[in-house]
Amino acid sequence: MVRSAPGTTADTTTRGDGSTKRETALTLVRTLWFPAFMFTGFLVCYLLPFHNPVPHHVKVAVPAATAAPLQHALDRGVPGGFDLVPVHDADAARAAVTDRDAVAGYVPGPGAPELFTAKADGYSLENVLQKTFTTVAQQSPGRHDGGQPALKVTEVAPIAAGDGMGTGLFYVVLACTIPAYVMVMMLLRATNLGRRDKILVLAASGAVLALVAYGVARWMNVIPDDPLAILFLFLMSQAVSQTALGLVPFVKQYLPGVAMGLFVLLSMPSSGGAIPVQMVPGFFRALHPVMPMGNLIEALRGLFYFGGKDVVPHVLVLLAWIAAAFVLHGLGALLARRAAARDTATDTVPEPPVEDPALETGQPEALPPHRAASLLPLPQLTGRVTDTAGHPLRDVVITVTGTHGRELLRATTDDEGAYAAAGLAEQTVVVIASAPSRLSAVARVAIRDGHPARHDFHLAGRAVTV
Repeated sequence: MVRSAPGTTADTTTRGDGSTKRETALTLVRTLWFPAFMFTGFLVCYLLPFHNPVPHHVKVAVPAATAAPLQHALDRGVPGGFDLVPVHDADAARAAVTDRDAVAGYVPGPGAPELFTAKADGYSLENVLQKTFTTVAQQSPGRHDGGQPALKVTEVAPIAAGDGMGTGLFYVVLACTIPAYVMVMMLLRATNLGRRDKILVLAASGAVLALVAYGVARWMNVIPDDPLAILFLFLMSQAVSQTALGLVPFVKQYLPGVAMGLFVLLSMPSSGGAIPVQMVPGFFRALHPVMPMGNLIEALRGLFYFGGKDVVPHVLVLLAWIAAAFVLHGLGALLARRAAARDTATDTVPEPPVEDPALETGQPEALPPHRAASLLPLPQLTGRVTDTAGHPLRDVVITVTGTHGRELLRATTDDEGAYAAAGLAEQTVVVIASAPSRLSAVARVAIRDGHPARHDFHLAGRAVTV
């Protein structure tokens, strides 16, 4: 038996198999991390808070004289479910609901007990309140009239007629949230647009989203007529889209997970739109005052149904998100300038480009050098290849490689020696010009969004050996 020495073909094959397996495993991790993240996120952030919603510390205004015994009775039935707020009388209980100091008011008697509710705070919460206080009314001492004691329910904040289930407002807000994030993902493909252009596109698109969402919701009678809501919807779209765009330089290829985690997995369950915030676990209740979706829903509820009560604080939170987004924009621009200066001064390998595993990204492609009016993308890289005398060279192969020498595209020069390419991510690329009878030339070119690059080559003839 012939035993192979280290470094021979057998040993190399073994190492090659191990390397291939590692590369395959890394490819699977890079490909599947986002679906795995979303799967886990939906289980934790949707199934967990929504599978069995129960009330948590729901504030109910009651006359002070009955507060203590009522609190004791409620704690026996639903521990920690309700916090009673003592008030003077029935009028004060009703006012506590309309002033948003409580989500309901309950007045025991001496006639039929009365429950003041606000469907605007959530249809499912109103159902829980009615069931709970119907039981409380039935168990009230002194009720011996031979039948079940009636509970009078008074709605003090009725919702729009077209919002039958009380969740229409949530879906209006959702329509301005998901597209705001998706626009950022799509703009990552628009490599011919600079940072400022993308910010302006997001602002214009957000205005359109707000106008259309408000118009459709009004047409369906899902919300009352108050055009100030358009401004609130616009602020929400900017809080999401500008923040997502601002995060790109910092989280890079992990942007889909970070943005979806913030604005879908965490923001939606904590918004109080589908399930009232008083009926989800404490973690999501703690997020409610911070996340943009919850603040928009509360601002719109105050605007539409509670006479503008508590609108300003929620709008200020949305403005704080937008301000933070523009701080991120500024820091990202500073990092980009420093990276460009560093790439110019040194030969360091640039960071890998941002890639979105959730959406198909644009691919680098060669373009006709002389672009006529068409649907072709704008070129990011152009140039001309000539000989040392300045005559154009045809059919010169232009090879563009990216990080770690990976080939991105190949192009050939036309009759005028010109070439063009598009679809390149923001990075520093290596451009190689080669022809059989010419000496090859190599150049490093910085590709920056919104700033088309140009590099010309002058190829000398190859010496002929006899």
